[in-house]
Amino acid sequence: MKLVLVRHGETASNVKMALDSLPPGPPLTDAGVAQAAALAEALADEPVAAVYASTAVRAQQTAAPVAAAHGLDVEVVEGVQEVFCGDLEGRHDREAFEAFIAVAKRWGEGELDVPLPGGESGRQVLDRYLAAVDRVAARHRDGETAVLVSHGASLRMAALALAANVSPGLARAGLLPNTGRVVLERTPNGWLCTSWTGVDVIEQELPL
Repeated sequence: MKLVLVRHGETASNVKMALDSLPPGPPLTDAGVAQAAALAEALADEPVAAVYASTAVRAQQTAAPVAAAHGLDVEVVEGVQEVFCGDLEGRHDREAFEAFIAVAKRWGEGELDVPLPGGESGRQVLDRYLAAVDRVAARHRDGETAVLVSHGASLRMAALALAANVSPGLARAGLLPNTGRVVLERTPNGWLCTSWTGVDVIEQELPL
């Protein structure tokens, strides 16, 4: 089974670099709509068996053209929404951004129980996201591709936790652009990341 994790298309909040996590959230911009159409074209030849999206409008709008291209409906999944920013929600000032990055850095160093001010901890994010991936994966057999459209920060955290061949350095350096993709393949030893925003990482093998 292949699982394609996709960040949603551009929104107005992305343009002004606002911390915007609460569903349903803003819709796609015109540029975001075009990105979603390009995503559908890029995945047109994949054997897509299902298309999933978070509870956010932007994720569902991004997923819709992909689903339509394969004659499918978008299935909304609980648990894969963006990291809840708490007291930082809606802010786009330097202080808020630095506060978010400081906590995210601690999560990357293993301090998952540290929360954002008034928001979620890294452990809470991973618990809900990984449980959702387990539910999705249980529905699919080998040879099928599932597409899951969600959000940059939570997606990066989940991919790092799921695939043993994704290093923290890659996760930090490979920031996902709008409609950027992380491709995971299910193996007998767990999930293997084969592509991170177009970077081939299949050479690194999972431990036995």
